[in-house]
Amino acid sequence: MTMCDGAGKSLPVSRFPLRRVADRGRGWYRGDCHVHSVASNGGELTPAQLAAGARAAGLDFLASTEHNSAETHGAWRRHTGDDLLVILGQEVVTRTGHWLALGVRPGQVVDWRYGLRDDEVGGHLGEVHRTGGLCVAAHPHVPYASGTFMYPYQGFDVVEVWNGPWRSDMPWQADNEAALAEWGRSLAAEIHQGRWRPAIGNSDAHLEGQISTPHTVVLADELSVDAILGGIRAGHSWIAASQTVGLSFTVSAGDRSAGIGEQMEIGDEPAVVRVDVRGVPCGTLSLHTEKGKVRSESLPDTGSGMVEWRINAGESAFIRTEVRDVKGHMAALSNPVILA
Repeated sequence: MTMCDGAGKSLPVSRFPLRRVADRGRGWYRGDCHVHSVASNGGELTPAQLAAGARAAGLDFLASTEHNSAETHGAWRRHTGDDLLVILGQEVVTRTGHWLALGVRPGQVVDWRYGLRDDEVGGHLGEVHRTGGLCVAAHPHVPYASGTFMYPYQGFDVVEVWNGPWRSDMPWQADNEAALAEWGRSLAAEIHQGRWRPAIGNSDAHLEGQISTPHTVVLADELSVDAILGGIRAGHSWIAASQTVGLSFTVSAGDRSAGIGEQMEIGDEPAVVRVDVRGVPCGTLSLHTEKGKVRSESLPDTGSGMVEWRINAGESAFIRTEVRDVKGHMAALSNPVILA
């Protein structure tokens, strides 16, 4: 069997990573959807080193997202196995912002030669969507020329609100704070309109030791490209600073409950919000609704703690949680539970 690249050239499927890891059923899977090898500008790692780094960091999947290139698509098969899924993708570096095309065909390259005024981005989003792929607005407030995201979010599936440290020692930077604030403000209006864009976090790894800081934890029916992208698209995910951080976030009323990215129909009935955290010593856990931050609790020096709070649908259309470490840097961030 063969597949075609963007130029119509036939490529053997056997060269490319499998789209499913066998015998991995429903569960929470950790993965980094924005990584670069030596095939990208500034990248210093080989695919083998990235795969080894992903395994060492406890990841179940990663996405190969070279700058405007599919050069490494054929290099991943020999570095995967029964423990690591590789999603083929691309960082589409345009003149007025970058975006991630995840789940593209083997060898497919999405055009990048345009900017906001060319009015072309929508057609390329459609190209990715027709392959079953996912389109992510990448690091929207990154402070360098062409990196700041100038396109409207319309047509994009997900927003990358947490991007990695690059050459800084800071795991959480001002551009991430700006992206989170923008996304948080938009949730209420988007949920009211019936379509909200989930948040995602990725390392944007170029150098040794960067992969998985941060990464996204996804609830999926299996460890496969379709299931992982489906979980991200639905918002069934949260973002972690490292594999040592754990988070459980649910809303329950009576015998019914909903998790991250799900909808809870509670009406006038009060519901119980429960958040369990581990791995954030002396950190702070906060709850956020359309009214802003509504609850904040300190975590013990063990790093593990639980917070419960009562809410009803009249108070907000959603609730989400953030966990920050003792220095105020983000340690975990959830997509919302929708209240109806």
